Amino acid sequence: MTAPVVRFAPSPTGRLHVGNVRTALVNWLFARREGGKFILRIDDTDLERSTQENEDILKEDLTWLGLTWAATFKQSDRFGIYDEAAAKLRALGLLYPAYETAEELDVKRKIAQSRGRPPVYDRAALSLTDADRAKLEASGVRPHWRFKLSGERVEWNDLVRGPQSIDTSSVSDPVLIREDGSYLYTLPSVVDDIEAGITHVVRGEDHVTNSGAQIEIFMALGGKAPEMAHMPLLVGADGSALSKRIGSLSVGQLRDQGIEAMAICSHLAKLGTSDNIEPRNSLDQLAEEFAFSKIGRAPARFDEADLENLNAVLVHALPFAAVQDRLAALDPRADNEAFWLAVRENCARVSSARPWTEIIFGRIAPDIAAEDKDFIAGAGAHLPAGELTGASWGEWTNTLKAATGRKGKGLFMPLRKALTGMEHGPEMAAVLPLIGRARVLERLGG
Repeated sequence: MTAPVVRFAPSPTGRLHVGNVRTALVNWLFARREGGKFILRIDDTDLERSTQENEDILKEDLTWLGLTWAATFKQSDRFGIYDEAAAKLRALGLLYPAYETAEELDVKRKIAQSRGRPPVYDRAALSLTDADRAKLEASGVRPHWRFKLSGERVEWNDLVRGPQSIDTSSVSDPVLIREDGSYLYTLPSVVDDIEAGITHVVRGEDHVTNSGAQIEIFMALGGKAPEMAHMPLLVGADGSALSKRIGSLSVGQLRDQGIEAMAICSHLAKLGTSDNIEPRNSLDQLAEEFAFSKIGRAPARFDEADLENLNAVLVHALPFAAVQDRLAALDPRADNEAFWLAVRENCARVSSARPWTEIIFGRIAPDIAAEDKDFIAGAGAHLPAGELTGASWGEWTNTLKAATGRKGKGLFMPLRKALTGMEHGPEMAAVLPLIGRARVLERLGG
């Protein structure tokens, strides 16, 4: 296979949600594995809803995820090129004006359905004479423009779904240009794919029914239809469809909540595949493991709880260098490798380290039960001399065990609660040197 050229084509009308990211990620991983090119196309033909702010945000989100692109362009810069393509289709007799209003089309659909026929456009506009069209336009009716399908069966071998075919006589001639002259998605997308040399279109299975028409438009414009892969849709934990309106699943909010980029990518790359969902350290590792043949046919359920668990596993293994800047921003006292290595397995997020800075380096209210007061008051006298190290906790508790007869939970828990105010937490062998002799003795009441 020649090196693939793929594209991700978001509309800058809102934040990226995980469904968008999954599409971008699969395209990126496929291109990376095969030594190909990943192109970012900004589908901003909807000038009223598209904003530069949204475009900047989606680029920021993709960059944060590591999904960098080899090239990018905006459809709003290419209207002249789309006009030329439309003119070519008109000259070929494949793009024709239709004058029905939305209400009239709705009535036609309902009549067809009531008679047990598929709601396919009847091509009434093709029977209009020049005089009919002139009369309609003189009365203020503006046409929309439809692509005339061949009525034949279009076939392709889908990389996920296997052999596919669409009988174009069973679908309506698609509208390519609205009454106001603006373009719908289809024509600009085909034109751009031809010019960018896109070899593979990887997208959600909700686009399968559009593929027959798009393949015919490729052929009409003298291009070669790319190979296609239609993935099952991503759904929420309750089975509902994901959308940009579900703000809790936007990339921006997940990032603000402390979810790691590689947790998101690891989860989405493996969701709905035959691979186990486990954290990976890099996108390159995910790319090495990627194959369309691993993608199942059932909708993949995205559960935030599963992402949270995956994130925690990943955070527990993060080296200090990967989090140093964020720790320093949380609290200058957290800019300490020993501190991070001590607390990271108790952190579901990097930000979860913040409370431990106060517990270890600040002032706390020791939790000392009445029956443990004498034990705690005398414990400081047995603290190993000199600077406390990783071995000090074991030496100290062994000495206390011999001196007091306490053992197990009765020995360790009172000390932990006195020194941290907590019943659970990081290993005390790692925490004790961080607290330091002076604070240890202070918290013991010595």
